Amino acid sequence: MPKPITYVSTICILICLSLFSRLGYAAPALYKVEKAGVTSYLLGTVHVGDHSMEGLSQRITSAIDATNALVVEVNINALSPSEIQRRSAPFMLLTPPKSLKNQISAYNYTRLTNYLAKKNISIDLFSQFAPWAVMVTILQMEYQKLGFKDDFGIDKQAIQYAQSKAMPIIELETLEQQLEMFNHLSTQGDHMLTETFKQMGDIEHYFLDLIRAWKEGDMTTLSKYYRLSFDDSEYGQFSEKVMLVERNNNWIKQLASQLVKQPLFIAVGALHLPEKHGLLIQLKQQGFTVKKMQ
Repeated sequence: MPKPITYVSTICILICLSLFSRLGYAAPALYKVEKAGVTSYLLGTVHVGDHSMEGLSQRITSAIDATNALVVEVNINALSPSEIQRRSAPFMLLTPPKSLKNQISAYNYTRLTNYLAKKNISIDLFSQFAPWAVMVTILQMEYQKLGFKDDFGIDKQAIQYAQSKAMPIIELETLEQQLEMFNHLSTQGDHMLTETFKQMGDIEHYFLDLIRAWKEGDMTTLSKYYRLSFDDSEYGQFSEKVMLVERNNNWIKQLASQLVKQPLFIAVGALHLPEKHGLLIQLKQQGFTVKKMQ
């Protein structure tokens, strides 16, 4: 059986950016969030990276130093690989008579079979995997081929920095909540695989364009890709609701009460920030002043 995925966050390549120069030369969008005399910071992150992303910029570490605690989606560093595997298995694996083959179309099953065969992998190894687990697995293989892994993701580096400073780390959700999100998406598993194959067809273009946008703090371009990913199709609207809208709404409930009590550094996936359901607008609606730092 293939090695289980150790960390999942959001779909596709839109949150997995970085190819070129060192992060120290970048200026990703960092926001100051203020209310009731308390100043916090919000950073849209990327969850995987390559060696060029090793090391947080002083701009980011200084902002973390100015706060009392780090807020992340899930503190994956607090879990051992064996614990992650144990807790993930019930969500990733299908119970007979369900199987991957009868959960997706014959067309996508053939596409997947051919894709894996080119990598000398038998699809039989995935026979009891949920469609979302297969999707994450093949995307992970594509990222690894390009030299990307979660060790160089901004979230993980922020957690490691906070730990070096003995700072408290606050989680917005549990591992099980993230896994349940993917299980919910599996109700449209065939659409999920269709979209995955579509994006993989031009994966390097997305990386090249999105890394520029993220590094320059270009929220206009990130919003463009947000709208392309979560379009007006049934699957686009469904995946936006499950992956972003519902989660953002839940996070705002937690953050609104905490941000007036103590300064926090919030590091969450970049696509959780833009658009009408994004954290930037929702924080403003809660009476916070939100300003992009120069």
